[in-house]
Amino acid sequence: MFQIDLNRQPLLPPLIQFDHNLASEFYKRLTKWISDFDQALDQEHEVGLRLVNFGQTVTFHLESIGYWNPSLISFSGFTDNGDPVELIQHVTQISVLLTKLKRKDLTKPKRPIGFAAPAE
Repeated sequence: MFQIDLNRQPLLPPLIQFDHNLASEFYKRLTKWISDFDQALDQEHEVGLRLVNFGQTVTFHLESIGYWNPSLISFSGFTDNGDPVELIQHVTQISVLLTKLKRKDLTKPKRPIGFAAPAE
């Protein structure tokens, strides 16, 4: 009869299952790309999103990104007219063009996307 001495077996770390297709993972990647894009802009510009769908183009100032696992991403902001916008998309449908837009209020500090203004 074959026996295994459990005291002599090496302990292995537990295998953690992780789904890289969750909206939270897309959120992490998107915020990194958007942050990198924003850091390359001067103080007079901020990140904008341009969406093209059904022959129409919408451009808006991006204020925040959100997600709802397993598969929804949201982009919130405002148009040049000040109208609020929010796009909710399935992660497989994400197609946005990052663009620079003139900041509306240069008297306020530039705000990182999706986060509160830095403490002064």
